[in-house]
Amino acid sequence: MSWRDREFFPTSRPKAVKGGIKAQTKRGGFGQNWWAKRWIAVLESFDIGARLGRGKSYARNGQVISIDLEAGVIKAKVQGSRTRPYDIVIKVKPLSKEEWRRLTGALGSQVIFVAKLLAGEMPNDIEQVFNETGLSLFPARSKDLATECSCPDWSNPCKHIAAVYYLLGEEFDRDPFLIFKLRGMEKEELLAAMGQMDGGGTTARPEARKTPRDPEEVSLPAEPIRAEGESFWRGAGLPDDFPGEVRIPPMEAALVKRLGKFPFWRGDRLLHEYLEAVYSNASRRSMDVLLCETPPTGLKENKD
Repeated sequence: MSWRDREFFPTSRPKAVKGGIKAQTKRGGFGQNWWAKRWIAVLESFDIGARLGRGKSYARNGQVISIDLEAGVIKAKVQGSRTRPYDIVIKVKPLSKEEWRRLTGALGSQVIFVAKLLAGEMPNDIEQVFNETGLSLFPARSKDLATECSCPDWSNPCKHIAAVYYLLGEEFDRDPFLIFKLRGMEKEELLAAMGQMDGGGTTARPEARKTPRDPEEVSLPAEPIRAEGESFWRGAGLPDDFPGEVRIPPMEAALVKRLGKFPFWRGDRLLHEYLEAVYSNASRRSMDVLLCETPPTGLKENKD
């Protein structure tokens, strides 16, 4: 901490927050994937000294109350030592319609980029495509980024802004499409512009694409199962061998784990860690009921 920090803003303890957004990274650096680390590097390129460390503590202790991300702007509330939370605004210069047209045309021409994005990954060479079109994926110049905080700290960014930055890095890890949203385009709009979504908003099948095919193309997810409303509400006939083979799933909460991290999670543990025990107990209880080893709760055993 510099002498100016001690003279004007002595160390204070922030007020505890119940239900604040907590970082899942408990120690060390933030961000697991390269694109999240690149976002954090933008923050750490500012010379704000000890505020970085305090920003990490704020993020891990749940001092951030809310984060709202829209095209070109992030608004957040962070609880400090005062009664009223501080208002945070982070502005990133969005791309223009013409810039998006050039970019999506370049991205859509390379199927490997589309495949990785649909798999929840940011392609390693995607920054090169941005550069070739005269753009940048992350803020590259000071005028591309503006930060504001209602706290009295003279430094900008301050520790409250730093806390929001770190949490955003974790969210970018979870969903790289948020970076595109911040630059001005939603996921569905981006995929449609790249020619990867049909008019109904579902992912187009690979054979329907008109982009060149790469011999090492990564397999894309299959087309989603279409919901049949009539059969759902009226009920369909059960197969003769219902329920078929009955066994406890080899992995608890498999679907929840597949869905990944919950956006801006507020618990001390990940969501699937909470639900794993619930799934396990439900599986074993259902098995007991099905095999008539234990009567369902609320039903009396037949003694006759």
